[in-house]
Amino acid sequence: MKSRRVGSGPLLVLLVLLLRAASVRGVQRPRRYTPDWQSLDSRPLPDWFDKAKFGVFVHWGVFSVPAWGSEWFWWHWKGEGLPQYEQFMSDNYPPGFSYADFGPQFTARFFHPETWTDLFQASGAKYVVLTTKHHEGFTNWPSPVSWNWNSKDVGPHRDLVGELGKALRKRNIRYGLYHSLLEWFHPLYLLDKKNGFKTQYFVRAKTMPELYDLVNRYQPDLIWSDGEWECPDTYWNSTEFLSWLYNDSPVKEQVVVNDRWGQNSSCHHGGYYNCQDKFKPESLPDHKWEMCTSIDKLSWGFRRNMVMGDIASECEIISVRAPELVQTVSLGGNYLLNIGATKDGLIVPIFQERLFAVGKWLSVNGEAIYFSKPWRIQLEKNTTSVWYTSRETAVYAIFLHWPKNGVLNLASPITTSTTQITMLGIQKDLKWSTDPEEGLLIYLPQLPLFTLPIEFGWTIKLTGVH
Repeated sequence: MKSRRVGSGPLLVLLVLLLRAASVRGVQRPRRYTPDWQSLDSRPLPDWFDKAKFGVFVHWGVFSVPAWGSEWFWWHWKGEGLPQYEQFMSDNYPPGFSYADFGPQFTARFFHPETWTDLFQASGAKYVVLTTKHHEGFTNWPSPVSWNWNSKDVGPHRDLVGELGKALRKRNIRYGLYHSLLEWFHPLYLLDKKNGFKTQYFVRAKTMPELYDLVNRYQPDLIWSDGEWECPDTYWNSTEFLSWLYNDSPVKEQVVVNDRWGQNSSCHHGGYYNCQDKFKPESLPDHKWEMCTSIDKLSWGFRRNMVMGDIASECEIISVRAPELVQTVSLGGNYLLNIGATKDGLIVPIFQERLFAVGKWLSVNGEAIYFSKPWRIQLEKNTTSVWYTSRETAVYAIFLHWPKNGVLNLASPITTSTTQITMLGIQKDLKWSTDPEEGLLIYLPQLPLFTLPIEFGWTIKLTGVH
């Protein structure tokens, strides 16, 4: 019996022909991203993020126990030694009380993920970002490299990250995970700092194992990186992690990341740009961005000592003095609005009220926000400030002040024979006319303002305009 050489004969010919045919049909291997910014920055941003527009940020951790000053409590107390923090501890806690002693008091006793998710859904949020670990190093999941300083070993004895993720996914709300690269007082981080960040003991033992664990365990839609500012991205091994995330991770197709991956990467590299906290550009950026801001103007974490003057009003969030949501979306950004939770896992009523108010406004005007794109004009100032968005063939004009004469004047839209004008929340078409000097004149509904479905930030929908 003659032996047959493997790989020869008709089978090999058939295989070659099939490969050639696949090549002709344009079948190609998925693109591989190399661990450098030029390659990583070329990755298209998954489109779910731009469509979402509005998300809720939640700061929650051991800092929620003292709940005083801000989420940077430990640093202000022990890192800077600020007198007011020393005094606070002296007045309220026994001598020798350490920051670690706050851990068991972080109970999350009243944390019900479904209740949180009800609120987030009512707010109109399409994604939620939870702190998995802040700069204090305490992890809200059973991190295998954070022994006795995580929510399973200490305090709640629960996997907080996992529980909230399950509840959100039942409602089809995207799940983002905030993660701090640094930890203020971790011995290995302090050693690397002493060595001028020429060593990477902390990165290899703590930061990177946790990031890989978070991705593999929870498969997040978004990674909100922070704590990068003291070191270059080469210290953090950021490009190596991101190339794995984009090429081989279980979320490689849909995951979105921000820009905080090392010194000077913010506003230059990564996925979308945060640039800085509460970043608010004056004109249309050429890159997808997100404004993150907090309902409590002085803190991201919950504070027991906050007062009403520190709380952003509904008007500031949506309209009038600082129309953050409207302005952000008009300029092509996403709006991430932060709340802090208590040590017990409660979201206090004032934060709930603000989120419900945003949800009510979006229930009427969401058509002009979700899935929208910036129009050719973003802001028009005349008798009232008007912000524009667009969606498919429609243009939306969101005006912030009701004109006294009931006539809205728009200079930018150019009408045609097919122009139709309506107001979101009002069923019938609006009457309109054009004037050579004043432009488009829209005659608003002759109704008392208190009878309208919303109290401020009204939206005119225009079709058949240029």
